[in-house]
Amino acid sequence: MINNPTMQDVLQQFYPGYLDTHTPTERQARTVHHILNCKTGAYGANMSVCDTCGHIQYHNNSCRDRSCPMCQALSNELWVDAQNEHVLDIDYYHLVFTCPSELNPLIYCNQKELYSLFFHAVAETILELSQDPAHVGGTPGFISIMHTWGSNLSYHPHIHLLSTCGGLDGDRSWHQKKDGFFLPGKAMAKLFKGKFLSGLKTLHDTGKLCYEGNAEKYRNQYEYQELLDNCYEKQWVTDIRESFAGAETVMHYLGRYTHRLAISNSRILRMDENTVTIRVKDYKRNGEWKELTLDGIEFVRRFLMHVPPKGFVRIRHYGILSNHNKRKLIPICRNLIGCREFLRRFRKDDKVQAIRILYKKDVTVCPCCGGNLSYKVCSRYVTHHKNSA
Repeated sequence: MINNPTMQDVLQQFYPGYLDTHTPTERQARTVHHILNCKTGAYGANMSVCDTCGHIQYHNNSCRDRSCPMCQALSNELWVDAQNEHVLDIDYYHLVFTCPSELNPLIYCNQKELYSLFFHAVAETILELSQDPAHVGGTPGFISIMHTWGSNLSYHPHIHLLSTCGGLDGDRSWHQKKDGFFLPGKAMAKLFKGKFLSGLKTLHDTGKLCYEGNAEKYRNQYEYQELLDNCYEKQWVTDIRESFAGAETVMHYLGRYTHRLAISNSRILRMDENTVTIRVKDYKRNGEWKELTLDGIEFVRRFLMHVPPKGFVRIRHYGILSNHNKRKLIPICRNLIGCREFLRRFRKDDKVQAIRILYKKDVTVCPCCGGNLSYKVCSRYVTHHKNSA
């Protein structure tokens, strides 16, 4: 029995058995390779040398894979800090969009196409409804974040969306609801359903979808049509979960949701020869935490389901927060609303400063004599480029 194992420990023990019964995609296999070699020296190392006493500290390089639980904390903090420049000090809304579970097999074997369709359908829904004078009357700014997991690592693709409560119209006037009401939930769900299923039919009719695994039966036109009919008949779920008052709350939200992984090392409790025990939320009991024990190979299978396709962008900006608009329109909105401007806590990509502020640790000070540590790069053992996927 091993208490508090890491994902690296779990993969070392159970990934060989997983390969006996499953065939990972190239992307999944690369992710496992990255995690198994993370901070082992396989990707080289760096060292810090004290100018005064000669003390040497070695640090093995991380894999920098975005699915690795050991690599995301500092990157998340730097990314969230960079968003400060574009946050308006007003109310924001947290929305969640979900597809019926019947579509999950089709989505899983067409991830790039249907994840992108998911994003486009959500964005078009928000923009169309919010530009209606009966609702907001302007274009809001919003960030969409794709998650594919439930707490128990089941496959559950959904999008978290954070939107300003108001928007900018074509005459550059700011419109904002005064009664706390944002968009009508039923109309939002109906419009999202129509846009997603319309896009799905287009992809099917143009031969851009594949049908493998549990989705293989949809090669049959009658099975495919029955799936569409069932999805049209269902009421789709869109949830306006909560509103956030002010920029500080919004930034806290971004830190919680943006770079979250399917599972963190802190949720892996125990591992023995055959099983892995993790902490999960029981949503039938108001989100209480409980323990779930899974077969080790099944745990690996569930984890790998959530490795995103290569090059896929999980965080996207729209409206006045889009990369094309935000530098020009956010200052205009700030002036119209009369809200304050927030600045970064850290200089751009300055990890030394970020570690000093976040973790109260100065990595440039020698722990032995208090002298200055100079950073030096060691030769790499394996050539490794940053994973940009």
